[in-house]
Amino acid sequence: MSALVKIRSERDQMSAVERRIADFILENAQLLRDYSSQQLANALGISQSSVVKFTQKLGFKGYPDLKYSVGEANARADNGDTPQLATARASESDTSLAGNLWRRKSEAEEATRLINPPETIQAVADAIGRAGKNGKVFIFGLGEDDIYARGFALKLSLLGILAVHNFDTARMTANVSAASPGDVLLVFSEHGNHPALCKISRYFRERRGQVITVTRHTANPLRTLADIALVVSAHDEQPYIQPLLYQSALQHLLDGVFVLLCEGHEDRHAQLLANLDRIQLMLEP
Repeated sequence: MSALVKIRSERDQMSAVERRIADFILENAQLLRDYSSQQLANALGISQSSVVKFTQKLGFKGYPDLKYSVGEANARADNGDTPQLATARASESDTSLAGNLWRRKSEAEEATRLINPPETIQAVADAIGRAGKNGKVFIFGLGEDDIYARGFALKLSLLGILAVHNFDTARMTANVSAASPGDVLLVFSEHGNHPALCKISRYFRERRGQVITVTRHTANPLRTLADIALVVSAHDEQPYIQPLLYQSALQHLLDGVFVLLCEGHEDRHAQLLANLDRIQLMLEP
């Protein structure tokens, strides 16, 4: 994992001072070679020890090690050795925020992919697949989180997996009372702080079900209750850009789970095709 990707993926879990350092490095990566740790600290109005602690927390031996790693990442990008090159070149011809949005989404998706190892994605797909054979998959999200909960519930239904979806806490609480051991609860909550979601998750675990959470890559109450946690890394200084990055990275993450559910399962694939055909017939005049 390159230094820049590591910084980007860990940013959501950093303190306020650490985020200032991270943002400066991400925005001025090409200039970092000219900065000593003291100069970087002076530019940000913080202590030199804060810079040193930041580098060590990321797993580097010291600031020179971090600076060297960032320089290597920049050199690889300049030589066309990384996927970011194509988006970087595209941004050179279009410096508007709209043009850079593709690059920012790509960075958020890459960071999210790297903090969700393949074995975690596979574990989620396996848990949902097992629950889909003889049990139920409960899917819950509030507000904007329900957009992704609803969409993923539809995808599971197309595969023949019984998905119990709801966006009302009272109804979901009642639904969860019918949960059995081996069932799965998939909870969508960007910040993972809603008390009702935590209570429902605890209740579901009492029913010996498996809880899967989808939140930001932060320490939050809901994530601590998860048997398996999917996390999203996406940030931007502009308040109208950050939600777009989160949505894009989250959708990419869910698509990966869906593909695993489809691959290697001929019965699910056949069910998907049959359901798509039925839907098409319903839409025809």
